[in-house]
Amino acid sequence: MVPELVAGRIGERVVHTSSATRRNLTSRILPGNHTCSQLAAELADEWVEYIDAAGVAAGTVQCYRQAIKSLCTSVDMQMGEDASRATLASDQPDLARVIAAWERALPSGFAPNSMRPTILSGAIRTLIRRRAEHPHRPVAERVAGLAKAGSGVPIGENNELDEFSREDKQAMVRAAWAAVIALEKRLEAGWRRAEQGRHPRGDSWMSIPNLLWGLAHDAVTPAEISDGLGPPGGWTEELRECIRRPDGSFPATTARTVLSRWLVAQLWPNTLDLHAFRVLLVDATAHPPEEMSKLTEDGVEFTPGGVRLTLVRKRAKRRYYRAFKDASVEMADVIESKEFTDLPRREPGVIVKRLMGVTERARVRAADPERNLFVRAVVDVDRELKFCEWNPEAPLARFSAWLQAHNVTVEGKVDIRRLRKSGKVEKVVASRGHIHEAADDHYEETFKSHYAQGTTLRVISGEVINSAQEHWLSQALQGPTVLSQEAVAAAEESTHLQALGLSAQEADDLVQGELDMGVTHCKNPYDSPFSPAGELCAVAPLRCLECRNAWVLPSQLPQLLLFGDHLERVRQRQTPARFTAFWGQSYVNLRAVLDDRTEQEVALARKHIAEGGITLDLPLAAHVEFDA
Repeated sequence: MVPELVAGRIGERVVHTSSATRRNLTSRILPGNHTCSQLAAELADEWVEYIDAAGVAAGTVQCYRQAIKSLCTSVDMQMGEDASRATLASDQPDLARVIAAWERALPSGFAPNSMRPTILSGAIRTLIRRRAEHPHRPVAERVAGLAKAGSGVPIGENNELDEFSREDKQAMVRAAWAAVIALEKRLEAGWRRAEQGRHPRGDSWMSIPNLLWGLAHDAVTPAEISDGLGPPGGWTEELRECIRRPDGSFPATTARTVLSRWLVAQLWPNTLDLHAFRVLLVDATAHPPEEMSKLTEDGVEFTPGGVRLTLVRKRAKRRYYRAFKDASVEMADVIESKEFTDLPRREPGVIVKRLMGVTERARVRAADPERNLFVRAVVDVDRELKFCEWNPEAPLARFSAWLQAHNVTVEGKVDIRRLRKSGKVEKVVASRGHIHEAADDHYEETFKSHYAQGTTLRVISGEVINSAQEHWLSQALQGPTVLSQEAVAAAEESTHLQALGLSAQEADDLVQGELDMGVTHCKNPYDSPFSPAGELCAVAPLRCLECRNAWVLPSQLPQLLLFGDHLERVRQRQTPARFTAFWGQSYVNLRAVLDDRTEQEVALARKHIAEGGITLDLPLAAHVEFDA
């Protein structure tokens, strides 16, 4: 069996560890009850040193831990007793073959198209390459060659996150503002009660003001409070009400720990509280949530019109600066009230000021050399009060837990990064599609590949295309107006044609044949949708059947039949795609006109063609187009 690989309390990062500390962590990773102990020790050493040097985040730390555990499990299964001799320094036993087999089997343990197998394989290869670069840590040639070669695990599909809907986003922002205001009121009330208390040792352990006073003045610890309170059965009703669950039940087995955390939360923000500020900052700036949660005191400069922030893009190893102006009241989405001051505004300066206000006391106690703004107070399992950097992925306090605590339900995956995409979409809409304005903190290529696939932008693009098509169809491809014999007869004695949109002169010219263009009649050849206004139509009669100005009279049936024969010959010569592109609309409209004629009318028209020697007059280009 492979042991549970845990680097002590590596929860978030291992920073500046000494050699002794690294040895201690490695020993805690390797309890020594597995077969491939030497291989696990080599990989664990590289892992601890790598996370120390790179300062990687908690998620990356866990990836390496999972990769080592998975590989060691596979080595034990494949090699049996020989696993005890497995080492990166020797080709015997053949560890390269075992690693390759492990990589091939990795995808079977995950969902289809998962990217996790590729990540785990890459983690092991990174550790091996790092060890091979060390002058005093030998790595077998076959193993080193395998690590330097391309990964044998196929890369899965990464489905891009879609942005939040406008309704979901508004619900989150409203909940965040309400949470911020509630937090400010809670801390204000907590410190006011702490001022009323005295040292619990000289007074009473059952007084909430006394307990708050002791924590505020660092006079007592959560462990001392737990010991001083004694069993929950002897508590006052006031203390019991502080930690009673919403359903009315009382956590008897964990009462003292829960009460300690409740007391701390009255004086300093906890992990769950800081999600609200991140939501507001991402909404107001449309910048990555990890950059917002890494803001520092030195990276904030307030200006008369807003705030200037220093942002760090860790993955790109880039530091850049952005100035944000505070929005005016007129930009508010909803009407403000006395209770929710600043609630509807997107004012990064105001949000940062309020964040600094609620974390000020916690930052003083933390003594953080980086001076981060997102600092929390926590009571750990050892009942110690700690002030540390905020971890949004802390168990039981993730973003999903914050949404649930504030009764916010969102559609789709619960991921704060979707809120940034919503901001990107708004920038595109506000800038009327100018990508360079939306891609203000990355390359335009990144925007096209990562942000342009959102539902809102697809809908907008579809609406633009549909509007353009409808405009063109209404202007040019509406097709001709077809008149029956009865309509023509009625038009000679009434204003029927004028009711259809023709002037009196145009109606008279139409009946008299003055507007005949061959295949159809034309209402106005100088107002063609295919040519500039005022110029004679350049595509008549080839495109007359696609034009809004065209009028088809019964007398033109012979010409329509001849034109139909011409299109049939063209259709036989050209590929379907080319014929549809050049003649498709005309062919469809022509078939619709001919289908409205009776068999007797068509037969009579064919007879006129044969006996009268009627021919189709088309431009030369219509006959040589196939050769062109």
